Amino acid sequence: MPGKKHTSLDRVLGRLDTLDSVNLANLVQRLARERALFETIFNTLQEGILVIGVSGAIEYANDAAHRLIGLGGDELAGRTLWRLVPGLKASLGRQMDDDATAGARPPAAREFDLAYPEPRTLRFYMVPFGAQGAAAERRFAVILTDVTHDKRTTGQRIEDERTSSVLLLAAGVAHELGNPLNSLTIHLQLIARKLKKIKPSADADSVGESLRVCREEVQRLDGIIRHFLEAIRPRRPDLAETNLTEVLAEVLRFQRREFSNRGIAVEAETPVTLPPVMGDRDQLKQVFFNITKNALEAMQPGGKLKIRSRSDDDSVYLLFGDSGSGIKPDDLARLFQPYHTTKSSGHGLGLMIVQRIMRDHGGHAEVESKEGVGTVVTLQFPRKDRRVRLLGS
Repeated sequence: MPGKKHTSLDRVLGRLDTLDSVNLANLVQRLARERALFETIFNTLQEGILVIGVSGAIEYANDAAHRLIGLGGDELAGRTLWRLVPGLKASLGRQMDDDATAGARPPAAREFDLAYPEPRTLRFYMVPFGAQGAAAERRFAVILTDVTHDKRTTGQRIEDERTSSVLLLAAGVAHELGNPLNSLTIHLQLIARKLKKIKPSADADSVGESLRVCREEVQRLDGIIRHFLEAIRPRRPDLAETNLTEVLAEVLRFQRREFSNRGIAVEAETPVTLPPVMGDRDQLKQVFFNITKNALEAMQPGGKLKIRSRSDDDSVYLLFGDSGSGIKPDDLARLFQPYHTTKSSGHGLGLMIVQRIMRDHGGHAEVESKEGVGTVVTLQFPRKDRRVRLLGS
């Protein structure tokens, strides 16, 4: 039994001065074996384990602690934990108080964001142990846990729930807009019938032309609402082999007149030989339309929208770069949030829809911008023939 083993070891250590050289050598070997066993156990754990003194000096660190903090080998030994993680001492400082009640306090736990060697969130859990009377002899076990994935998962779930509620609300509003449009269509049809009974004249022709424009605009609004509802309804994409160049060309043809009227030049270099992806054509059209529409509204006459493409073994990339006014850093961080918009007439749903569709396609969207220079939106799609590469040892 482990308890008996340590009791026996304690008895041996109690009469250390009476041991001869042979028994002393055996004792040293036994201690070395036990130390190696505990080292193996600690290094097997996924959690990092540190032992520190009241000054914060690190006396022991297992392999996971080196990995989580970002220092390897013996780089942690003798280092001060408070310098490696600024702010930790102030947060856990009550546990370090040198008084008789320090040991009675509950263990302290805090979370910190570390940037090196990669961005992550660690939870520090500190437990005092050792002698309570002498501050110099007190020690603290600090347990480190990587909670980055848990926090991201929780954040993603909250974002998905918020996005879902916003989309449902937007769908209801868009649906309600269809009723007055239907009424307008009926009344425009009645006006057209009455207009046919009027004798031909210049005034009648003028009214007829205005009527035609109104009917076209109603049809256009109806189409926008229909496509909007199709885009925001949380349905899974109907994936099929898709050529991104062809889908993008259809969207640009549809917007050609609008770009021309605004004096915006479009320069697209997307070869038909671009590797295919698995995509839903209608949803991808919505993605391209939202991005090009944002670029159009961000530019003044004489601006230019450049579209480029590239690919590697795993992904296909489309880059949309405009010469617009750019985006402020504070706004850049909130671009994908629902109802956040930098435009006076915007609804703040366009990029949120882009993000959702891209995520459903296994890809993602990134935005880079500089005020006064312009904005680049990068869409990354997984290739249909994505290769699995084996890395050498």
